[in-house]
Amino acid sequence: MRSMLFVPGDSPRKFEKASEGNADALIIDVEDSVVADKKDEARKLTLAMLKGRRGPHQLYVRVNALDTGMTLTDLAAVMPGVPDGIVLPKSSGSDDVRQLALWLDAFEAAAGSAAGSTRIVCVATETAGSIFGLGTYKNCSPRLAGLMWGAEDLAASLGATENGSGGVFHSPYRLARDMCLIAAAAAEVTAIDTVFTDIDNLAGLEQETRIARRDGFSAKALIHPKHVDVVNAAFEPTAAERAWAEKIVAAFASNPNLGTLRLDGKMIDKPHLRAARKVLGL
Repeated sequence: MRSMLFVPGDSPRKFEKASEGNADALIIDVEDSVVADKKDEARKLTLAMLKGRRGPHQLYVRVNALDTGMTLTDLAAVMPGVPDGIVLPKSSGSDDVRQLALWLDAFEAAAGSAAGSTRIVCVATETAGSIFGLGTYKNCSPRLAGLMWGAEDLAASLGATENGSGGVFHSPYRLARDMCLIAAAAAEVTAIDTVFTDIDNLAGLEQETRIARRDGFSAKALIHPKHVDVVNAAFEPTAAERAWAEKIVAAFASNPNLGTLRLDGKMIDKPHLRAARKVLGL
């Protein structure tokens, strides 16, 4: 999974357009993109979108945060549509995942869907307190599939006037990004980079995505359909990366009894082999 495109839960038109694209997953949103007096309508429309699904996309639903008191209402409305996963905003740590997982157990049983089939992705950096919970996600639930970081709500939580300038995040947000990446790696789930809000700056989007991939993120959240192909391409290994990975794999295949090799003047060992095999999809 490389690209996760947000779609407002009250807009079937935008959902149809998004469904025609190449996003690996669509996140139907009944949280921030839907105003309070349209929540009920969005829930009904979201259920219809889930039931009318077409194409290879995974379908997630971003519900309202646990502290809003609306999460159970959201789940009751959308779980009959059997979404592939739920995105939980403003998650503060493993206790929130366990609470959501317990509710999903019940809703899956009621819908007759396979137990444990609904995955969970947490937006894990949206409040100041959530940063301290990043180390708790490991082994909290087999449903946990990914951790996503976000900067917009975190800025509000910190009382900041901005989260970045000149296309660069300020230090509190870089800290949140890096800690989320490390937490996802520790929990052995997908690390998901935050949205790119400068919609028409496709060059900036490509650069940010390549940096995210370089650092270890394997997916990115998106807010516009025209970002999808740029992000998918940026997560693909370059020709040079593939060539180098092939050389590493071939070198170890020729020397199966060695743990460390010299290749083109560089020392390589088994971690390099694991990374090379990952690049080649082996």
